[in-house]
Amino acid sequence: MKPPLKLVLALISTTLLLACRTQPSTEQAADDPRPTVLTTFTVLADMARNVAGDRLQVRSIVKPGAEIHGYEPTPSDLEQASGTDLVVENGLGLERWADRFIHAAGDAPRLTLSDGTTPLLIQGDAYGGEPNPHAWMSPQRAMAYVDQLVSGFTQLDPEGAEHYQRNGEAYKQQLQQLDSELRSALAALPAEQRLLVSCEGAFSYLAHDYGLEEAYLWPVNAESQVTPKRMARLIKTVKERQVPAIFCESTVSDKAQRQVANAAGARFGGTFYVDSLSGPDGPASSLLDLQRHNVKLILSGLSAQEPKP
Repeated sequence: MKPPLKLVLALISTTLLLACRTQPSTEQAADDPRPTVLTTFTVLADMARNVAGDRLQVRSIVKPGAEIHGYEPTPSDLEQASGTDLVVENGLGLERWADRFIHAAGDAPRLTLSDGTTPLLIQGDAYGGEPNPHAWMSPQRAMAYVDQLVSGFTQLDPEGAEHYQRNGEAYKQQLQQLDSELRSALAALPAEQRLLVSCEGAFSYLAHDYGLEEAYLWPVNAESQVTPKRMARLIKTVKERQVPAIFCESTVSDKAQRQVANAAGARFGGTFYVDSLSGPDGPASSLLDLQRHNVKLILSGLSAQEPKP
């Protein structure tokens, strides 16, 4: 039987309507007159969008869930970077691939958000004495990133100076509120339960600014070799300090850390987000959500008291 004429016409109309909605948006993206900003990874893209508002196109080179330290830019990354007006990076040795990427993309101007930051140095191991690059993991330090974004965007688009300044101040107020929340929450941890154990040494700034201690399997993910010596040392620390729970980050395998937990009599407390946001429906779709998610895991893992929702 042939389908009714009304049904055929309805299907045709729906198809045409979807085509009309889809095609202009693609053309609009290609012809968007706003300056284009590329950030090296998703956390910086979130921060940049909070400051840029609707005056700039902001995209991340590295996609959610990808490891950033040893990232290898793809041909499509280079194509995306063609004609970009500004590349925003973290610096402090995090994106060792950024120089080659920016050169291949036509030597676009770059904005390094950690400029002016006094870095914490990695202690011992293969990276001993080098700066720890994860300064955004402390809301206090993240506010300095916002100032860099306001300054860089103002140079890129002077007519938007007041817009960027206003957005930057509003975003810093959110970070200040986050700072107060984290400080109050983490203060509830007893002194003997303040050792934070993760796969990567990515929590140095959070630990330093909020009164925690830190231990890890490797200093940075670029050096994510799980040697017997490192594992034995961490197992000993967890046992001696009677750490109830240990954690790992979303961009690396947690297999070795689960082995540490089993050997030390601790439990695996969950997955942190550090170098990457989650997807939009995940627990860390923004930097603010990332920090709140991590601290909830810390509180539920290191104390008997469950964190407030």
